[in-house]
Amino acid sequence: MKNPDFDVYHLTEEHELLRASVRDLCDDKIAPRAAEIDETGEFPWDVYEALKSAELHATHVPEEYGGVGADALATVIVIEEVARACASSSLIPAVNKLGTVPLLISASEELKQTYLRPLAEGTGMFSYALSEPEAGSDAAAMRSRAVKDGDEWVLNGVKRWITNAGISEYYTVMAVTDPDEGANGISAFVVEKSDPGFTFGAPEKKLGIKGSPTRELYFDDVRLPGNRIIGEPGTGFKTALATLDHTRVTIAAQALGIAQGALDYAVAYAKERKQFGKAIAEFQGLQFMLADMAMQIEAARSLTYRAAAASERSDADLTLISAAAKCYASDIAMAVTTDAVQVLGGYGYTKDYPVERMMRDAKITQIYEGTNQIQRMVIARNLLRR
Repeated sequence: MKNPDFDVYHLTEEHELLRASVRDLCDDKIAPRAAEIDETGEFPWDVYEALKSAELHATHVPEEYGGVGADALATVIVIEEVARACASSSLIPAVNKLGTVPLLISASEELKQTYLRPLAEGTGMFSYALSEPEAGSDAAAMRSRAVKDGDEWVLNGVKRWITNAGISEYYTVMAVTDPDEGANGISAFVVEKSDPGFTFGAPEKKLGIKGSPTRELYFDDVRLPGNRIIGEPGTGFKTALATLDHTRVTIAAQALGIAQGALDYAVAYAKERKQFGKAIAEFQGLQFMLADMAMQIEAARSLTYRAAAASERSDADLTLISAAAKCYASDIAMAVTTDAVQVLGGYGYTKDYPVERMMRDAKITQIYEGTNQIQRMVIARNLLRR
């Protein structure tokens, strides 16, 4: 018997319509550009404009700040579908969320009104600056300093591995405000691209996601008005960790989309490619590969959507579930894209076909927003505290 009230995660009609509309947009505007974006390594402003026109560039922004107020599952669907076409482009909605969740969690109403509205309107994107040259997985070891000077804060330091750096207009930056307090001495600030003393390093030369620039941020006596602090002094690291609980789900969605794109292409290719007088899709060995890929993706999708529901409700087990979703979905993305290359054989190893790009793009999902080794530590610690 069907129970209409039973709900683990529930895709409403609106969610399904959203998926269809995003996929249509991606098939029309984004997928045809994906190879060129990868080849040139240039930020796809035309894709940004297409997403902005469809109000898909920052779906998470609440309506009271000019956004569409999409729930966490809807945002996951958007990122998943864009990543299915182009992983670099999926970082537009993903990083806009990453950069602004700290504001939604901890910022004053004044700060939210000031910065969430231009994001929703599409006049400025957001990035998130936590990592440093000597503080990657050990983020609490950061050295960037913000010192109070009258009504202002003076910021100095370096941030590394910052996604969409130089493209974004606004940056959520973590810095030490009380070095004697360890992690409890870290605060969060909004820095504007135009702030004097704020500059960028050269773009990194990367394996994948080449259309999303990754650069260092340099702060040389950057003066910030006192109202640019996000929350109270000393709460920045807690805000950073709470943010990642929500945004690891978006990386799971990105990984899921990359994997789905690779499977879709591999299936279509297998039905067309002929060897020994018949389509290779008719060979049982290859059918088993495709079946395994599909099973892994469906499992990853279930876990990712479960994590999105937990994010929307801020469930008590969000930290564990989001870490599990990010870790599992990214591992699956790497496995599925590697198998997709194998399905295409020698063709899969060339840039004439998209699966080699998908395999390169998938790798970063196991690394950023916390490596998968860190995710396993997070999961284990949560289990052992129970």
